[in-house]
Amino acid sequence: MTENGGPGGPIEHGFPHLATVRASITALFRRLSADGIRAHATSITPADAAFDAADDLHLGAQRVAAATLRALRLPDARMVVSFRAMEEAATVELAAGPEYFVEVNDRFRTHRRDLAAALSHEVAHVLLHRLDLRFPGAAENELLTDTAAAYLGAGWLLLDAYREDALTHQRFGYLTPEEFGYVLAKRAALFGEDPSPWFTSPRAYEAYVRGRALAERDHRRAPLAAAGPLARRRYAKARRAAASGSGAAAGATAGPAAGDGSAAYRFEQDGSRSGLRVSFPCPVCAQRLRVPVRGRLRARCGLCHSVLDCLT
Repeated sequence: MTENGGPGGPIEHGFPHLATVRASITALFRRLSADGIRAHATSITPADAAFDAADDLHLGAQRVAAATLRALRLPDARMVVSFRAMEEAATVELAAGPEYFVEVNDRFRTHRRDLAAALSHEVAHVLLHRLDLRFPGAAENELLTDTAAAYLGAGWLLLDAYREDALTHQRFGYLTPEEFGYVLAKRAALFGEDPSPWFTSPRAYEAYVRGRALAERDHRRAPLAAAGPLARRRYAKARRAAASGSGAAAGATAGPAAGDGSAAYRFEQDGSRSGLRVSFPCPVCAQRLRVPVRGRLRARCGLCHSVLDCLT
Protein backbone atom coordinates (compact mmCIF):
# COMPACT_ATOMS: atom_id res chain seq x y z
CA MET A 1 0.00 0.00 0.00
CA THR A 2 1.24 3.44 -0.87
CA GLU A 3 1.77 6.16 1.69
CA ASN A 4 2.18 9.87 1.21
CA GLY A 5 4.10 11.39 4.10
CA GLY A 6 6.53 14.05 5.14
CA PRO A 7 6.40 17.80 4.64
CA GLY A 8 6.12 17.67 0.86
CA GLY A 9 4.12 15.91 -1.77
CA PRO A 10 0.65 17.09 -2.76
CA ILE A 11 -2.38 15.05 -1.70
CA GLU A 12 -5.02 14.51 -4.35
CA HIS A 13 -8.51 15.68 -3.47
CA GLY A 14 -12.00 15.47 -4.90
CA PHE A 15 -13.64 12.51 -6.60
CA PRO A 16 -11.48 11.50 -9.59
CA HIS A 17 -12.10 7.76 -9.06
CA LEU A 18 -15.84 7.92 -8.41
CA ALA A 19 -16.86 5.60 -11.26
CA THR A 20 -14.45 2.91 -10.01
CA VAL A 21 -15.62 3.38 -6.42
CA ARG A 22 -19.23 2.84 -7.44
CA ALA A 23 -18.29 -0.15 -9.57
CA SER A 24 -16.42 -1.56 -6.55
CA ILE A 25 -19.50 -1.29 -4.31
CA THR A 26 -21.57 -3.04 -6.96
CA ALA A 27 -18.94 -5.78 -7.28
CA LEU A 28 -18.93 -6.35 -3.51
CA PHE A 29 -22.70 -6.79 -3.47
CA ARG A 30 -22.55 -9.18 -6.42
CA ARG A 31 -19.82 -11.30 -4.86
CA LEU A 32 -20.99 -11.27 -1.23
CA SER A 33 -24.79 -10.85 -1.74
CA ALA A 34 -26.94 -8.43 0.22
CA ASP A 35 -26.96 -10.76 3.24
CA GLY A 36 -23.18 -11.14 3.05
CA ILE A 37 -22.71 -7.38 3.03
CA ARG A 38 -25.02 -6.98 6.00
CA ALA A 39 -22.94 -9.49 7.95
CA HIS A 40 -20.33 -6.71 8.13
CA ALA A 41 -22.58 -4.43 10.18
CA THR A 42 -20.02 -3.92 12.96
CA SER A 43 -16.91 -1.83 12.28
CA ILE A 44 -13.59 -2.24 14.00
CA THR A 45 -13.63 -0.06 17.12
CA PRO A 46 -11.06 2.54 18.13
CA ALA A 47 -10.23 0.39 21.17
CA ASP A 48 -9.49 -2.64 18.98
CA ALA A 49 -7.25 -0.54 16.73
CA ALA A 50 -5.35 1.14 19.57
CA PHE A 51 -1.62 0.38 19.70
CA ASP A 52 0.42 2.55 22.01
CA ALA A 53 3.98 2.74 23.31
CA ALA A 54 3.19 0.60 26.34
CA ASP A 55 2.33 -2.42 24.18
CA ASP A 56 4.92 -5.03 23.30
CA LEU A 57 5.82 -4.34 19.67
CA HIS A 58 5.17 -7.76 18.19
CA LEU A 59 2.39 -8.90 20.48
CA GLY A 60 0.61 -5.58 20.03
CA ALA A 61 0.97 -5.74 16.25
CA GLN A 62 -0.45 -9.27 16.21
CA ARG A 63 -3.37 -8.17 18.40
CA VAL A 64 -4.24 -5.31 16.05
CA ALA A 65 -3.91 -7.60 13.02
CA ALA A 66 -6.27 -10.12 14.62
CA ALA A 67 -8.82 -7.36 15.32
CA THR A 68 -8.65 -6.25 11.69
CA LEU A 69 -9.19 -9.81 10.50
CA ARG A 70 -12.26 -10.11 12.71
CA ALA A 71 -13.63 -6.81 11.43
CA LEU A 72 -13.47 -8.10 7.85
CA ARG A 73 -14.92 -11.49 8.88
CA LEU A 74 -11.75 -13.56 8.33
CA PRO A 75 -11.53 -15.40 11.66
CA ASP A 76 -9.91 -18.47 10.09
CA ALA A 77 -6.98 -16.45 8.71
CA ARG A 78 -3.80 -15.55 10.58
CA MET A 79 -1.44 -12.68 9.88
CA VAL A 80 2.23 -12.63 10.77
CA VAL A 81 3.41 -9.04 11.03
CA SER A 82 7.04 -8.04 10.61
CA PHE A 83 8.80 -4.69 10.32
CA ARG A 84 11.40 -3.62 7.80
CA ALA A 85 12.72 -0.54 6.00
CA MET A 86 10.63 -0.01 2.86
CA GLU A 87 9.08 2.75 0.76
CA GLU A 88 5.52 1.42 1.03
CA ALA A 89 3.44 1.57 4.18
CA ALA A 90 2.85 -2.19 4.05
CA THR A 91 2.71 -5.20 1.74
CA VAL A 92 1.10 -8.62 2.05
CA GLU A 93 2.10 -11.96 0.57
CA LEU A 94 -1.02 -13.51 -0.91
CA ALA A 95 -0.99 -17.29 -0.77
CA ALA A 96 -3.40 -20.13 -0.12
CA GLY A 97 -3.55 -19.30 3.60
CA PRO A 98 -4.60 -19.64 6.34
CA GLU A 99 -1.37 -17.82 7.28
CA TYR A 100 -0.48 -14.55 5.57
CA PHE A 101 2.73 -12.59 5.96
CA VAL A 102 2.52 -8.82 6.19
CA GLU A 103 5.53 -6.52 6.17
CA VAL A 104 5.02 -3.00 7.48
CA ASN A 105 7.22 0.04 7.34
CA ASP A 106 9.79 0.33 10.12
CA ARG A 107 8.39 3.70 11.12
CA PHE A 108 5.40 1.94 12.70
CA ARG A 109 7.72 0.72 15.43
CA THR A 110 7.36 4.20 16.92
CA HIS A 111 4.48 5.81 14.97
CA ARG A 112 2.00 3.22 16.16
CA ARG A 113 -1.30 5.05 15.91
CA ASP A 114 -1.57 4.32 12.18
CA LEU A 115 -0.55 0.66 12.18
CA ALA A 116 -4.17 -0.51 12.11
CA ALA A 117 -4.82 1.72 9.09
CA ALA A 118 -1.94 0.14 7.18
CA LEU A 119 -3.11 -3.35 8.12
CA SER A 120 -6.73 -2.69 7.11
CA HIS A 121 -5.74 -2.27 3.47
CA GLU A 122 -3.62 -5.43 3.50
CA VAL A 123 -6.37 -7.48 5.20
CA ALA A 124 -8.79 -6.26 2.52
CA HIS A 125 -6.33 -7.64 -0.05
CA VAL A 126 -6.54 -11.01 1.71
CA LEU A 127 -10.34 -10.89 1.74
CA LEU A 128 -10.57 -10.08 -1.97
CA HIS A 129 -7.99 -12.78 -2.73
CA ARG A 130 -10.12 -15.34 -0.91
CA LEU A 131 -13.25 -14.12 -2.68
CA ASP A 132 -11.44 -14.27 -6.02
CA LEU A 133 -12.65 -10.73 -6.66
CA ARG A 134 -10.44 -8.41 -8.65
CA PHE A 135 -10.52 -5.76 -11.34
CA PRO A 136 -8.39 -6.09 -14.50
CA GLY A 137 -5.99 -3.19 -13.92
CA ALA A 138 -3.59 -2.84 -11.01
CA ALA A 139 -4.69 0.72 -10.21
CA GLU A 140 -8.39 -0.19 -10.30
CA ASN A 141 -7.70 -3.22 -8.13
CA GLU A 142 -6.10 -1.03 -5.46
CA LEU A 143 -9.13 1.27 -5.53
CA LEU A 144 -11.35 -1.79 -5.11
CA THR A 145 -9.25 -2.82 -2.10
CA ASP A 146 -9.61 0.57 -0.41
CA THR A 147 -13.34 0.58 -1.12
CA ALA A 148 -13.75 -2.92 0.31
CA ALA A 149 -11.85 -1.98 3.48
CA ALA A 150 -13.99 1.11 4.00
CA TYR A 151 -17.35 -0.38 3.06
CA LEU A 152 -16.92 -3.57 5.06
CA GLY A 153 -15.92 -2.05 8.37
CA ALA A 154 -12.18 -1.37 8.66
CA GLY A 155 -11.39 1.44 6.25
CA TRP A 156 -12.39 4.38 8.46
CA LEU A 157 -8.89 3.88 9.86
CA LEU A 158 -7.42 4.73 6.46
CA LEU A 159 -9.27 8.03 6.39
CA ASP A 160 -8.35 8.84 9.99
CA ALA A 161 -4.68 8.46 9.03
CA TYR A 162 -5.07 11.43 6.67
CA ARG A 163 -3.36 14.56 7.96
CA GLU A 164 -2.53 17.72 6.09
CA ASP A 165 -1.10 20.84 7.68
CA ALA A 166 1.96 23.06 7.51
CA LEU A 167 4.23 20.28 8.76
CA THR A 168 2.61 17.04 7.62
CA HIS A 169 1.11 15.68 4.42
CA GLN A 170 0.03 12.09 5.03
CA ARG A 171 -2.55 9.75 3.60
CA PHE A 172 -2.68 6.00 3.13
CA GLY A 173 -4.22 4.12 0.25
CA TYR A 174 -5.34 5.07 -3.22
CA LEU A 175 -8.70 6.78 -2.72
CA THR A 176 -8.72 10.49 -2.05
CA PRO A 177 -9.81 11.54 1.45
CA GLU A 178 -13.16 12.69 0.05
CA GLU A 179 -13.68 9.35 -1.71
CA PHE A 180 -13.04 7.53 1.56
CA GLY A 181 -15.63 9.83 3.10
CA TYR A 182 -18.08 8.96 0.32
CA VAL A 183 -17.69 5.20 0.86
CA LEU A 184 -17.94 5.54 4.63
CA ALA A 185 -21.11 7.61 4.24
CA LYS A 186 -22.59 4.92 2.00
CA ARG A 187 -21.82 2.37 4.68
CA ALA A 188 -23.22 4.64 7.39
CA ALA A 189 -26.50 5.03 5.49
CA LEU A 190 -26.83 1.26 5.05
CA PHE A 191 -26.14 0.33 8.67
CA GLY A 192 -27.23 3.45 10.54
CA GLU A 193 -23.66 3.90 11.70
CA ASP A 194 -22.04 7.26 12.41
CA PRO A 195 -18.23 7.07 12.27
CA SER A 196 -17.80 10.78 13.11
CA PRO A 197 -16.86 10.26 16.78
CA TRP A 198 -14.03 7.93 15.81
CA PHE A 199 -12.01 10.46 13.84
CA THR A 200 -8.99 11.85 15.65
CA SER A 201 -7.87 13.85 12.59
CA PRO A 202 -9.86 17.06 12.01
CA ARG A 203 -9.00 16.97 8.30
CA ALA A 204 -10.31 13.41 8.08
CA TYR A 205 -13.62 14.54 9.54
CA GLU A 206 -13.81 17.41 7.03
CA ALA A 207 -13.20 14.97 4.16
CA TYR A 208 -15.90 12.69 5.55
CA VAL A 209 -18.39 15.56 5.58
CA ARG A 210 -17.61 16.37 1.93
CA GLY A 211 -17.93 12.74 0.93
CA ARG A 212 -21.17 12.40 2.88
CA ALA A 213 -22.67 15.36 1.03
CA LEU A 214 -22.06 13.64 -2.30
CA ALA A 215 -23.39 10.32 -1.02
CA GLU A 216 -26.57 12.04 0.16
CA ARG A 217 -27.04 13.60 -3.29
CA ASP A 218 -27.13 10.10 -4.76
CA HIS A 219 -30.43 9.64 -2.91
CA ARG A 220 -31.84 12.87 -4.36
CA ARG A 221 -31.32 12.18 -8.04
CA ALA A 222 -34.25 11.86 -10.40
CA PRO A 223 -36.23 9.71 -10.88
CA LEU A 224 -36.09 9.10 -7.11
CA ALA A 225 -39.01 10.79 -5.36
CA ALA A 226 -36.60 12.65 -3.05
CA ALA A 227 -35.13 14.59 -6.00
CA GLY A 228 -35.33 18.37 -5.69
CA PRO A 229 -37.33 20.73 -7.91
CA LEU A 230 -34.46 21.52 -10.29
CA ALA A 231 -33.62 17.83 -10.78
CA ARG A 232 -37.31 17.07 -11.36
CA ARG A 233 -37.62 19.80 -14.02
CA ARG A 234 -34.53 18.50 -15.83
CA TYR A 235 -35.90 14.99 -15.65
CA ALA A 236 -39.32 16.05 -17.01
CA LYS A 237 -37.65 17.86 -19.91
CA ALA A 238 -35.54 14.81 -20.77
CA ARG A 239 -38.59 12.55 -20.46
CA ARG A 240 -40.58 14.70 -22.89
CA ALA A 241 -37.70 14.69 -25.35
CA ALA A 242 -37.41 10.91 -25.13
CA ALA A 243 -41.16 10.45 -25.59
CA SER A 244 -41.12 12.62 -28.71
CA GLY A 245 -38.14 10.77 -30.14
CA SER A 246 -35.81 13.80 -30.02
CA GLY A 247 -32.87 14.44 -27.70
CA ALA A 248 -32.52 11.61 -25.17
CA ALA A 249 -33.66 8.79 -27.40
CA ALA A 250 -33.41 5.09 -26.72
CA GLY A 251 -30.22 4.24 -24.90
CA ALA A 252 -29.11 7.86 -24.50
CA THR A 253 -28.02 9.31 -21.19
CA ALA A 254 -29.68 12.32 -19.64
CA GLY A 255 -29.58 14.37 -16.46
CA PRO A 256 -27.05 16.70 -14.87
CA ALA A 257 -24.47 13.92 -14.46
CA ALA A 258 -24.65 12.54 -17.98
CA GLY A 259 -20.87 12.60 -18.16
CA ASP A 260 -20.78 9.93 -15.44
CA GLY A 261 -22.50 6.86 -16.82
CA SER A 262 -23.02 5.47 -13.34
CA ALA A 263 -24.99 8.54 -12.24
CA ALA A 264 -27.13 9.39 -15.30
CA TYR A 265 -30.62 8.15 -16.05
CA ARG A 266 -31.40 6.75 -19.48
CA PHE A 267 -34.65 6.41 -21.36
CA GLU A 268 -35.56 3.73 -23.86
CA GLN A 269 -38.66 2.89 -25.85
CA ASP A 270 -40.64 -0.21 -24.91
CA GLY A 271 -44.15 -1.60 -25.03
CA SER A 272 -45.38 -0.19 -21.71
CA ARG A 273 -48.37 2.15 -21.36
CA SER A 274 -46.18 5.24 -21.62
CA GLY A 275 -43.95 3.66 -24.23
CA LEU A 276 -40.87 4.43 -22.14
CA ARG A 277 -38.65 2.86 -19.53
CA VAL A 278 -36.00 4.65 -17.51
CA SER A 279 -32.85 3.12 -16.08
CA PHE A 280 -30.88 4.70 -13.25
CA PRO A 281 -28.29 3.65 -10.65
CA CYS A 282 -29.45 2.32 -7.30
CA PRO A 283 -28.31 4.88 -4.70
CA VAL A 284 -27.23 2.06 -2.38
CA CYS A 285 -25.29 -0.40 -4.57
CA ALA A 286 -25.02 1.54 -7.88
CA GLN A 287 -26.46 -1.31 -9.96
CA ARG A 288 -28.68 0.06 -12.71
CA LEU A 289 -32.42 -0.40 -12.27
CA ARG A 290 -34.91 -0.35 -15.13
CA VAL A 291 -38.53 0.64 -14.50
CA PRO A 292 -41.50 1.79 -16.61
CA VAL A 293 -42.21 5.50 -16.87
CA ARG A 294 -45.66 5.69 -15.28
CA GLY A 295 -45.54 8.18 -12.42
CA ARG A 296 -45.07 7.27 -8.76
CA LEU A 297 -43.91 3.73 -8.05
CA ARG A 298 -41.72 1.71 -5.71
CA ALA A 299 -38.73 -0.12 -7.19
CA ARG A 300 -36.90 -2.94 -5.45
CA CYS A 301 -33.24 -3.44 -6.29
CA GLY A 302 -32.62 -7.10 -7.00
CA LEU A 303 -28.99 -6.83 -5.89
CA CYS A 304 -29.03 -4.98 -2.55
CA HIS A 305 -32.79 -5.43 -1.90
CA SER A 306 -33.33 -1.73 -1.25
CA VAL A 307 -36.88 -0.46 -1.87
CA LEU A 308 -36.86 2.96 -3.54
CA ASP A 309 -39.66 5.50 -3.92
CA CYS A 310 -39.59 6.81 -7.48
CA LEU A 311 -41.44 9.42 -9.49
CA THR A 312 -40.86 8.40 -13.07
